[in-house]
Amino acid sequence: MTEYMKMRQGMIYDCFDKEIGEEQARSHRLCDEYNSTQYDEGEKRSEILKKLFEKESFEGYLVMEKPIFIDNAKEIKIGANFYSNVYFSFVAGGCAEIGDNVFIGPFCTLATGIHSLIAEERRIFEDENGAHDYEYGRNIKIGNDVWIASNVTICGGVSIGDGSVIGAGSVVTKDIPSGVLAAGNPCRVIRKITEKDSMYLKAKRI
Repeated sequence: MTEYMKMRQGMIYDCFDKEIGEEQARSHRLCDEYNSTQYDEGEKRSEILKKLFEKESFEGYLVMEKPIFIDNAKEIKIGANFYSNVYFSFVAGGCAEIGDNVFIGPFCTLATGIHSLIAEERRIFEDENGAHDYEYGRNIKIGNDVWIASNVTICGGVSIGDGSVIGAGSVVTKDIPSGVLAAGNPCRVIRKITEKDSMYLKAKRI
């Protein structure tokens, strides 16, 4: 079994593996290319994102404000009508699956890679085959119609249900059900979202 296959199955794997490293290098290069584009180069940006995610076209729109950092684009699946604000990061190790109509605020991170709590197990070491660094990953799943506000970190192994909102500055370490407002560090459910939360009841209208 290859190290990439071990990673996909949530097993301990060597993240210095050549196959994994090649995909990371490809993703990093395309992120660098994307981040160097100008604001009005929409068509060029779209073509780079198609290369990054290996798609001929996107369902609905896909808008990603730069800069972005995608550690391994093969391990993140994005649904229709996606928007991420500046400094969106995906750190691989596991897979991230994002549903339709998801908004992600600025400075948000999806972190699926997990290192050992034991210092000796975290250490990079070398042998006759080169350098090695062992870790494992846990997947992240974000449902449809989710809004992730600014400065949120979502840790590996977490699922967020459809229609939920994660408040600014949260660190999400456990599953969040559908249709709720959740916030904090660690992130906790505050209450259900209801019709009383309509912005047309809260904000001034012209």
